[in-house]
Amino acid sequence: MNTGQDLAAIRERKPLVHQITNFVVMNETANVTLALGALPVMAHAVQEVEEMASAASALVLNIGTLSDEWVEAMVLAGRAANRARVPVVLDPVGAGATAYRTETARELAEELELAVVRGNYAELATLAGHKAEIRGVEALGGGGEPELAREAARALGCVAAVTGPVDHVSDGERVLAIANGHQLLAAVTGTGCMSTAITGCFLAVRPEDPLEAAAEALVAFGVAGEDAAKKATRPGSFHAALYDALYDLDPLKIDSSARYEDA
Repeated sequence: MNTGQDLAAIRERKPLVHQITNFVVMNETANVTLALGALPVMAHAVQEVEEMASAASALVLNIGTLSDEWVEAMVLAGRAANRARVPVVLDPVGAGATAYRTETARELAEELELAVVRGNYAELATLAGHKAEIRGVEALGGGGEPELAREAARALGCVAAVTGPVDHVSDGERVLAIANGHQLLAAVTGTGCMSTAITGCFLAVRPEDPLEAAAEALVAFGVAGEDAAKKATRPGSFHAALYDALYDLDPLKIDSSARYEDA
């Protein structure tokens, strides 16, 4: 894993990351993208998404606040990205909570060629065909994440990143467990969505290896969370410190802070 090298590439190339995401986190995901060194664009109108996705270096689709028009835009953008060989990452927010969310996530996975699906335990379990408990968009319970990541990757035909106290990323064969992070990440709205946006940033510079790109994104976000928690002890101050920590990530030192292993 070359997290530091790829972080340096993000800052040098400043790739455009097109995000069709939800109203709750649009500002947050744009800010973390900028803080990391990439360029965000939050375009969701059907009149322009195909053109924007084709011009981007990665496309992030997030179903957090759904409407039929946004689903149409996601399909159009995803198909355009596929034609342009732009990697696509999907965040199936709340899959399993309602039929609409579950069906939309499955439709996008079937209609599009995805590079990565990033979600919590319940969301990925749902897409892998299992029952899971989810309240709103928050997963309840969990367990068996290494095997779930492997099974979800096989079911979806792409890399699956299951985030939690320990993150697990799989391409259907290999599973990487990433232990970087801090409990305050769970106390701020949208940190899962932020990690998906950062996954798009790393995919933008490493599209040929989505397993490594997804794992590196979670290492970078986890290390930033650890650094932010050294300066802030409450959710509000931690939120601001997280942007600063992402901005301050040192490409030369981040690899020494990475805590990952094959699971």
